[in-house]
Amino acid sequence: MSHQIYLNEQTGKHSFFSVKEKAWHGLGQIVDQYPTSTEALKYAGLDYEVTRENIFTASYHSDGQLMDNSKPVKTHFATMRRDTGAVLGIVGKDYEIVQNTDAFAFFDAIVGGEGIQYETAGALGNGEKIFITAKLPGYIRVGNDDLIEKYLFLTTSHDGYGSITAAFTPIRIVCNNTLNAALRNHSNAIRIRHTVNAKQRLEQAHQLMGISNNLSAEMEGIFNRWTKISITDKQVRKLIQSALVPNKEVLAKIQQGNEEECSTYYKNMCDFAFEYTMANPTQQLATTRGTIFGAYNGITGYFQNVRKYKDDTAKLKSLMYSGLAQQRSQVAFDLCIAFEKDASFLSN
Repeated sequence: MSHQIYLNEQTGKHSFFSVKEKAWHGLGQIVDQYPTSTEALKYAGLDYEVTRENIFTASYHSDGQLMDNSKPVKTHFATMRRDTGAVLGIVGKDYEIVQNTDAFAFFDAIVGGEGIQYETAGALGNGEKIFITAKLPGYIRVGNDDLIEKYLFLTTSHDGYGSITAAFTPIRIVCNNTLNAALRNHSNAIRIRHTVNAKQRLEQAHQLMGISNNLSAEMEGIFNRWTKISITDKQVRKLIQSALVPNKEVLAKIQQGNEEECSTYYKNMCDFAFEYTMANPTQQLATTRGTIFGAYNGITGYFQNVRKYKDDTAKLKSLMYSGLAQQRSQVAFDLCIAFEKDASFLSN
């Protein structure tokens, strides 16, 4: 089951919902209206409680028979779904469970429960990892007609691996292109470890709202400046090659003009990204055609709309969990910032 969306055998439903858009792999629930947090929990099958249970040791007689003197392990516990009894992971004694309801309450607190629009949510595996995307009010406006919606993405797990992560993620409407990038002085995310007071820290939703407001204003300014900065086709290709380069050795070959020595995989990736940047209809708007903003959109759009992934879960991880797509998109953003200051480094 490559999609990894949890199937609850008790209800016969997959733990995923989407508003209006086709649900993941045709699975899950499609709803017509944006739900409340309570409704979203139920639609996505996330309305379950996670408990922390004792783990017991086993001892054996010399003949190999099990002894009836098991003792609880004091340093570790098992996390378990109360509704299905599935064990989700093994955690340390300081691990604090953050219930799925707490994750949605975090989003509700950001805008007082008004204006937040839950768009997708789901659970992976046996329910040990969950994710939520929600749309914030307002837009980032680039030019007159190019609008970017403001999203928040949250993921947390119940298996002891990874932090609670909430990130600001802008998405360009015209091509459903994720434009998440961290600016020099701002992170686009907050991360909270599953330790004591994790729930209380999660409730400090204003931190992420501040991040969102700051990034929205700065990105709008940067993107609008980029729409006024021209870039040649040759410079676009060099920008793509530099953004997608896998290591310093390949970068050196590119800088020395020895592109033919690079791998076919890398050259094909650059070719596909260049083709999308130059030919896709969404790249022909006044804001994107022949501009730095268009070059940046071309690279991020390649990962969002062209690149093939093993499955939708792999795509989600690549785009949102600090995977290759997010890393390369950040490099592209930084290169565009550098080009704005001095275009000469792409002119050699």
